[in-house]
Amino acid sequence: MRIALQVLSACLLASGMSAGWANGGGAMSMPAVPSMPREQTPQQKAKDAYNDGVHYVKKADKAQASAAQASDAGKKDKAAHEAQDRYAEALAKFQAAAALDPTMHEAWNYVGYTNRKLGHYDEALAAYDKALTLKPGYADALEYRGEAYLALNRIPEAQQAYLDLYSGDRALAGKLLTAMKSWAADQRANAAGSQAANLDNLDKWIQERAQIAGQTAALTRAGTAASWR
Repeated sequence: MRIALQVLSACLLASGMSAGWANGGGAMSMPAVPSMPREQTPQQKAKDAYNDGVHYVKKADKAQASAAQASDAGKKDKAAHEAQDRYAEALAKFQAAAALDPTMHEAWNYVGYTNRKLGHYDEALAAYDKALTLKPGYADALEYRGEAYLALNRIPEAQQAYLDLYSGDRALAGKLLTAMKSWAADQRANAAGSQAANLDNLDKWIQERAQIAGQTAALTRAGTAASWR
């Protein structure tokens, strides 16, 4: 009988120890091992860099608009410097995005945009060409490149950019035409001789294109919808 009780006690003791271990009791419990965060892919890193660049571009565009509207020379210079700094920061982000994902046409387009805003026209044109190679007919790049052509006084190429846009994106074509009109007005003050004649021809071309755009507006979906109101 004594032997049976000893055996029963030993079994109960073993059962209790097993239950304690199974429930993780006492000092034997082990802390849970946290899962390691997954490393981002180059494409994900490129997207993050691109989004950061867009953030800086918005700040730069806002500062540039403030500089254009400021009447005080000190405020104008301060806003202009801020715009240049933000464009430079944005350019670095877009270059990083393009390096991480060379197929991201949006990044190449913004490499062009920020280079153009910084006055680096050769680099801007090369970046626009890269974006358009990756996505032929990319309207944003066509419009931005058209504005770069304007700044370089390459009028026939700017006009062709407008014509290329007109068949696919009327809104961006109108934006480029407005930029051409503003550019011609700015150039008019210092124009003389053959340059003035060229501006006369450009003004006439702009007026003709604006008239055509107005006449064909009803053929677009927006124009057709408006005609039923």
